[in-house]
Amino acid sequence: MKVTITVFFIVVLLLVPVGPSLDRFQKVYAYPPSVGILTKAKNCLTCHSNNGPWNNEANTMIDIIEKDSKESFRQPDGTFLLQVKRNESLTVRTITGYKKDDKEVAPYRNGWIYIDPTTIESSSLSKFAPGWDVNLQMACRLVGDNLEGYEGFNLTMLPMTIRPSDAARDAQVTLQLMLTRGEAVKGKGKEGMIGNYFERTVTLKVID
Repeated sequence: MKVTITVFFIVVLLLVPVGPSLDRFQKVYAYPPSVGILTKAKNCLTCHSNNGPWNNEANTMIDIIEKDSKESFRQPDGTFLLQVKRNESLTVRTITGYKKDDKEVAPYRNGWIYIDPTTIESSSLSKFAPGWDVNLQMACRLVGDNLEGYEGFNLTMLPMTIRPSDAARDAQVTLQLMLTRGEAVKGKGKEGMIGNYFERTVTLKVID
């Protein structure tokens, strides 16, 4: 199964339910974390500033869990290990967020992308590990998701399915993410938006 990743070049208008009533909506502009993938940018900080107040690692939630069992793939050293049988699929949830605190302004939009550092110099639109099919390697989402066990965080969460093809090999990818607030100025990504940048190492292992 080959999955085509479509990269959007324009600002996406999201209609997101706010509050307990589903008939209340708030218009929010979200910029997909994909523009840099068309260049040889090493990470998000090529375009954006690491200038937000949410840089406390102890208050930051970054997790990758199995979609149904909710078991975390986090290892004792803080990295993540995803082991998948060749030609079989694994669906995980990427969870990002910051601890709820009434004393400070919270980030309201989180963006993330999985990148194999060895592919940064390539012209491919997919910078995921070669030979691995993936359906959602990047996302930009407003906080407000809920999941048991993570109630203390302003949370975003989305599923991602990966599948090692015949050509897949063991690999390491970097989960790059930003917690943000405000709107970046088009063409001037370091203006208008504040955010904090984080990275996590994700090891992909093929089981034959």
